[in-house]
Amino acid sequence: MESIDKTLGYLRENGKKAFVAYITAGDPDLVKTVDIVETISHAGADIIELGVPFSDPLADGPTNQKASERALKKGCHLDGVLESVLEIRKRGIKKPIVLFSYMNPLFKFGFEKLSRRCREVGVNSILPVDLTPESFLEEEKVFKDFLEKDNISPVFLMSPTTKPSRWKLIEKETKGFVYYVSKTGTTGVTEKLSEGLLEKLKDVRKVVKKPLIVGFGLSKVDQVKTLSPYCDGIIVGSAIVREIEIAKNFKEARKNIYSLVYKLKNALV
Repeated sequence: MESIDKTLGYLRENGKKAFVAYITAGDPDLVKTVDIVETISHAGADIIELGVPFSDPLADGPTNQKASERALKKGCHLDGVLESVLEIRKRGIKKPIVLFSYMNPLFKFGFEKLSRRCREVGVNSILPVDLTPESFLEEEKVFKDFLEKDNISPVFLMSPTTKPSRWKLIEKETKGFVYYVSKTGTTGVTEKLSEGLLEKLKDVRKVVKKPLIVGFGLSKVDQVKTLSPYCDGIIVGSAIVREIEIAKNFKEARKNIYSLVYKLKNALV
């Protein structure tokens, strides 16, 4: 199993950028989730992000919301997601895996049990989308302690609306990389980059030295090429999840996902 730090360090040393691929675990089911991760890995993704299905995903747009609904209807839950990670590792896929989740499923599962189980199955990192670093240091410090004990890296979000006074705190508490949200609002494919995004990234770069990976709404080659000089990588999610939704069958979905990931990964310069 590769660490996030090692993966990003290698890419940086070789002048390359990271491609992070997001899918909702359990969509269309957990067995096929393992197959999709294998496809994404072979297509060139450097890091895999698995979304934990949740009934009230406020940060997600329609595509990812529907994916969560489909997964939940199939009975997908956090324990099953973790079992799927174990299957991914059994297939020899060593690339870093990040759990993207809201706090409710994590809290319900139990922080100590979650941290230990992540270490056992091969999860590298947890991105709690609705947890702030401030709460991580105070109300949820027990969560922080368990993650540190089991060497599970927390990742936090930064966005164009994040006050500069918080940038260093986010950088300090996040491990591996800072997830920079490219737009305000929810996830979902967008036609063009947000106005002022590149200037914001320039400003953040002057302060934040940890790898900066940009996500939310990215799906096009021109977006990837434009962003590449300003960050250490990109995250693509909704565009991949949409291929699962619209494909005539699972074979077609895997083929289209491979093509999409391969094309966008190779657009990074």
